[in-house]
Amino acid sequence: MTYTKLTQQKLESYLWGCAEYLRNKIDAGDYKVYIFPLLFYKRLSDVFDEEYQILLEETNDEKFASNPINHRFKIPEGCHWEDLRKITKNLGIKIQKSMQEIGKANPDTLYDVFGDANWGYKERLSDETLIDLIEHFSTEKLSISRVPDDQMGNGYEFLIKKFADDSGHTAAEFYTNRTVVTLMAKIVKPQPNESIYDPTCGTGGMLLECINYLKRSKKNFRTLSIFGQEKNVVSSGIARMNTLLHGYEDAKIKQGDTLENPVFLKGDKLQEFDVILANPPYSIKKWNQSRWEQDPYNRNIYGTPPQGKADFAFLEHIVVSMSKKGRATILFPHGVLFRDGEEKLRENLIKDDKLEAVIGLGPDLFYNASMESCIVVLRKNKKQERKNKVLFIDALEQVERSGHKNYLSEKNIEFISKIFDDFGVIKGISYVADYEEIKKNNFLLSLSLYIKKKKKTKNLSLLDTVLEWKKSSKNLALSLSKIKAELKVNN
Repeated sequence: MTYTKLTQQKLESYLWGCAEYLRNKIDAGDYKVYIFPLLFYKRLSDVFDEEYQILLEETNDEKFASNPINHRFKIPEGCHWEDLRKITKNLGIKIQKSMQEIGKANPDTLYDVFGDANWGYKERLSDETLIDLIEHFSTEKLSISRVPDDQMGNGYEFLIKKFADDSGHTAAEFYTNRTVVTLMAKIVKPQPNESIYDPTCGTGGMLLECINYLKRSKKNFRTLSIFGQEKNVVSSGIARMNTLLHGYEDAKIKQGDTLENPVFLKGDKLQEFDVILANPPYSIKKWNQSRWEQDPYNRNIYGTPPQGKADFAFLEHIVVSMSKKGRATILFPHGVLFRDGEEKLRENLIKDDKLEAVIGLGPDLFYNASMESCIVVLRKNKKQERKNKVLFIDALEQVERSGHKNYLSEKNIEFISKIFDDFGVIKGISYVADYEEIKKNNFLLSLSLYIKKKKKTKNLSLLDTVLEWKKSSKNLALSLSKIKAELKVNN
C-alpha cells in the first residue's frame, strides 16, 4: 500500500491527538512518560517494515529482507507493533516486556531507552485506554519515506513543547524556551567536527539546537559529536529517543547525576568538549557538598559552593570540561551574580579569567517562573583583546509577548548576539568592565553596577500633576500618622 507524505501540520495534529486518550486519567505532567515511548516504538516498527519492503524488492529474498542484521534496529519476534494490536488483556504487561526485549536486542542504542514506567498498573491505565492509544497511533504510518527524520524530530519537539504548555508545573524540568536556546547556540557558534556537551541535557533540545545552528549556516552538521547527561530517568530516555528520531544514532546520552557521578571521562579525568550549553536545575539544596570538597575529579577549582546553592558547582564542572578552544553558555538565576556566601567563588572565577560575558534576560521566558535569568558566557582561552575583561549586556527589554509567555524574536536574538560578537559598549545596554573595576565592586557581577539606566520621566498634564501631588501628600500624611502612633506606644 502506498502512503502519501504526511504534512507537518497533520503530523502534529496526529501526535497531539494521543493526549486526548489520557486526559482526566493521569496528570498532564505524566503524559510524556507513556506517549513518547509508544511513539518511538511505533516509529521503530514502521521503519523496520519499510526497510523490509525495500530489501525484498531489491533481492526478492524474504529471508534476507527479514534478517535483523540488515536493519537499522532489531525487533525481536513477537515484539513488533502489530503484535501489540493482537492483545486485549494485560496489554500493559505486553508493552513493557516488548520494550525490554527491544532494548536487549539493541544494547548499544536502545537499552533502557523506553524509561521505567509501570505499564502494568491498570488502576492508572486500563486495557481499554491502552488499546485506544495503540489504535490511535496505528492510524498513520511513520516510515522514513513518509515522515523523514528531521520532520519526525520536529514533531517530537512539538510534542515536548505541547506537554510543557499543558503541564505547566513540571515543564521547567524538561523544556527550556527554544528561543533562548537559539540565542545560546548563536553565541557559542558550534563548528563542524566539534564536540557538543550538555551536562544537564533534559530532553536534548540544546544539543539538537547546535545541529540546527549548523544547518542554518549551511555547514556540515553530521560531523558533530554529541554528548549529554541527565539525572531524570524519563527525560534522559526522551533525549535519546529525540536524537535518534532526528537521525543521530551516534549521540551519546547517559543517565546519571553529573555532580555526583559524571559519566564522560578520559582515564581519571573529565572528558573535554569544545562547546557546552546548559540549563542546570536552579539552586538545588540537596546535593553532596561534603564530597565536592574532596572531589575526585578536582572540579572545586574556585571553592566549594554553599549547601543550599549548587549553581557554582555546575559552573566549575563546566569550566573543567572545556577543551582548549572550549566555550560555554549557561542559564543561571541572577543570584549567582551577587549572592552572599559565593563571594570567593566569583572572585576566583574572575581571577581565572574564564568569564567572558553576562547577559541579563527579560521576565516570563520560562515555564511557571516569572523570574529573570541570565546567560553566563565562559571561554577557556579568550582572545587577546578580551583578556581580563567582562562584557555585560542588559537585554531585559529584548522580549516579545505571545499569549501568556515572552519569547525572543529573531530581531532580539540578532541584536543581543551582535553586541556580544562586537564586544561593544552601548549606553544603557552594554558595558565592558576590566578586572580592576570588577575588583573595586568586590567582584559583584550585578548588571546594575556596570550599566546605568536612564530614569524615565513622565510628561504629565497639569491635572495629572495636581493629582500626583495630592497622592504623594496623602501618603506622607499617613506615614507621619503611623510614626506618631508608634512613638506614643513606645513612650
